Amino acid sequence: MKLDWNDIDSVLLDMDGTLLDRHFDDHFWLEHVPRTYARKNKLPLGRAKEQLYALFRSQENTLNWTDLDYWSSRLGLDIPLLKREVDHLIAVHPHVTDFLLFLRRNGKAVHLVTNAHGKTLDLKLRKTRLGPYFDGIVSAHDLGLPKEDGRFWERLRKKAPFDPARTMLGEDSETNLSTAQAYGIRYLFYVSRSSSALPPSPSSRFISLHYFSQLIPPAGSLEIDLQRDCSVPNKLIAEVRT
Repeated sequence: MKLDWNDIDSVLLDMDGTLLDRHFDDHFWLEHVPRTYARKNKLPLGRAKEQLYALFRSQENTLNWTDLDYWSSRLGLDIPLLKREVDHLIAVHPHVTDFLLFLRRNGKAVHLVTNAHGKTLDLKLRKTRLGPYFDGIVSAHDLGLPKEDGRFWERLRKKAPFDPARTMLGEDSETNLSTAQAYGIRYLFYVSRSSSALPPSPSSRFISLHYFSQLIPPAGSLEIDLQRDCSVPNKLIAEVRT
């Protein structure tokens, strides 16, 4: 596939696992919250994890999944406070700022589009200082639908107008890429290295990226050749050919 940046006007980017290292979120929900919940309720850690993981799964693909107020009420814990206890783990993926600067220099409209709750957004943007790179920041909680719901993209388009045929979306969720594809968004890229603590896991359905630097063309050009190869998990799926 040859990508010509002249054909793209708008860029939509997910946050957790896409621009930011998902290791923070995985550690928080899979380790930090269960430990705190176990201490509070005098449960063995294993039992607490079993209960919480089942509860978390029950809210997948809904806004509750990322709603800090919902989980604070449901678990009897101050979730925003607990996040601040481990916020030193919040980190930007390598080469993200280089890519965002490339987009700004080339006049692309760039929006951060995330399922994250507003309180999570505030914490992470304060820690990473990525806010100024975006023309707009939209939380699914503002629109009343998660990205897993195909109706999300039409609501987003009314808030942040874009032409689907001239729009790129970067995500670490195949489900979200699929709903965007069904809506007509043309340029879809899957981030295979969502967490620094896990090996890359390429998609079998979408062109996969290890780093966003792989979408930056050689100097003096706005075109780049992309190779799709999902058969070797640890290989860089999209390669820059100079």
